[in-house]
Amino acid sequence: MAHVLKLTRAAILGALLLAAAVASAKTPVKTLDDLPRHTYRIEGTVSGMLADMAAFDAFCAAVRADLESDMATYEIGDKAAVQRMLNTLLSLDLVQGRDADVATRVQEVRALEDKEATRLTTGLVALAWVAARGAAGTDAATPAFKSAFRAALDKALAGLPIDLVRDNIQAQKGRMEIMSPALLTGMVQSQLDPIVAGAGEVSSDLAGQIVGLGSAMRTVLPLREELVASYAGFLEAGQEEKADIWAARDVSLEGRADLKPVTIAIWDSGVDTGVFAGRLFTNAAEKPNGSDDDGNGFVDDIHGIAWDYDGRAVPELLHPLGDQAGRLEAAMKSMKAFTDLTSGVDSPEASALRRQMGEMAPAEVGPFMESLSFAGLHAHGTHVAGIALAGNPAAQALVARISFDYHTIPKALTRETAQAHAASYQRTIDYFRAHGVRAANMSWGWSLKEIESALEANNLGGTATERGKLAAELLGILRDAMQKAMASAPDILFVAAAGNDDNDVEFDQSIPGSLDLPNLMMVGAVDQAGRRTSFTASGRRVRVFANGFEVESDVPGGQRMKMSGTSMASPNALNLVAKLLAARPELAPAQVVSLIERGADTVDGQEGLKLMNPKRTLEMLAAE
Repeated sequence: MAHVLKLTRAAILGALLLAAAVASAKTPVKTLDDLPRHTYRIEGTVSGMLADMAAFDAFCAAVRADLESDMATYEIGDKAAVQRMLNTLLSLDLVQGRDADVATRVQEVRALEDKEATRLTTGLVALAWVAARGAAGTDAATPAFKSAFRAALDKALAGLPIDLVRDNIQAQKGRMEIMSPALLTGMVQSQLDPIVAGAGEVSSDLAGQIVGLGSAMRTVLPLREELVASYAGFLEAGQEEKADIWAARDVSLEGRADLKPVTIAIWDSGVDTGVFAGRLFTNAAEKPNGSDDDGNGFVDDIHGIAWDYDGRAVPELLHPLGDQAGRLEAAMKSMKAFTDLTSGVDSPEASALRRQMGEMAPAEVGPFMESLSFAGLHAHGTHVAGIALAGNPAAQALVARISFDYHTIPKALTRETAQAHAASYQRTIDYFRAHGVRAANMSWGWSLKEIESALEANNLGGTATERGKLAAELLGILRDAMQKAMASAPDILFVAAAGNDDNDVEFDQSIPGSLDLPNLMMVGAVDQAGRRTSFTASGRRVRVFANGFEVESDVPGGQRMKMSGTSMASPNALNLVAKLLAARPELAPAQVVSLIERGADTVDGQEGLKLMNPKRTLEMLAAE
């Protein structure tokens, strides 16, 4: 706030000292849990509010007030958290017509971004929107506005290095091709309206999503065709393939006679054991007869063990279809189609998905998304296993299935189920030890916000503050049990995915990522050129980065599919771990991690980025 004042020299000095005191008085925030919880009352439904401009404006004003207050009050020690807040403010700037603030806001977000491709592509649509509004008025439906927007976006894209940003732009183009009013409305009606129906309010986390959806409905949907055309023109101008660094680094142990058998655990969402005949751990003391033949507490644990969502031991190593019976085949095709669309592959599946999404009614969106979520979980563990076993005839996989809810409104944890999961961690790791597991992959985890969001979705936990405390308690139960169980097996190396939320795993209190254990190696994801993916988590706990972008592997039934995520990077690291142990079984976890880190490539200007190099690491082992 500026005032015209006649200040004496002493007054100026006093003002400066006061400003310094105010700045230094910010409350430090070390974890996500330290930030205050806000709630926002919504009369009726979220979908109704988004259609009512006056109601949405009032909602946006309340969200902005809290965001600006929090940023002025707290010293937030995590760039990703600040970015999330700034991105919500950017969406608010657009819907509230604060065009003068947009360029500054985009620069603030970019200044915090350490992934160059993301930094270069951040805010392009917002800046083009503001340019069009300045040149052609406020009605995005007019030909003049669309033409001005397309020209501004084309100009911005033309200045970008296509080899660096191609994947980001291709993914955005793919998402735009299936976006529609019905899709966004259906997402709101299936995911957000039920929460408000039960609680009458939403948390600040959901408020950010609502602001983003409202902004997309007003600024993106009217210009969908222009966006797709602009992205397509940019991509067509540079068709050369991105360099792939991984083929030259890969090593196959096929044909080597000096290897020792090594058992690795695939602790994941379940595995189709039929895909890996002859490659699995086998418990010779057990028979497939519905009984616990060996008396170890597990029924039919021939190739491993399994737990349901409530932490109860079950025999199925691949998640049963349940309410998704009859839907899996179509959902798997949709999964492939999404991958093809965001990768620029014009496959029959991608074409079918465009048609399907274009014809989909809002009421069909929720069931479609649930089936897609189930298909992802159903295929996840098998895909991970295929990556981990590749090129290593000495490796055999022991399956340990863990279950997560795929429904639009997920089942919430309770103290009882949290305790059951906690107990399952120790029993699982005891099982690993009993059967000689040397390394285990964990392409999964829990986070504070995940638990808190499920409580909110089910209108459980009381007020927002009380719900936050309960979520922290439940996470604590899981964290303490996981830490204790993993520490009890110092000879097993746990290789874990860092996560796909573009965050710091310690600040966001994710597990296992925030655990400090000598036998835990966190893995981040890079693409085929060795650049950090837009989604990968980071932080000092992330020891190495591996390929996690469009990695091809097996899925249930024996088909092959590409998937992306730190979930794919982690088994790539486990693959190297298993090869090291097959070649030198006496290696301890700390020695394995040291070899991988010493063999990794560093990248100039990319602090903390260590690119896994299997070829060099195995050469180092042979030389020792």
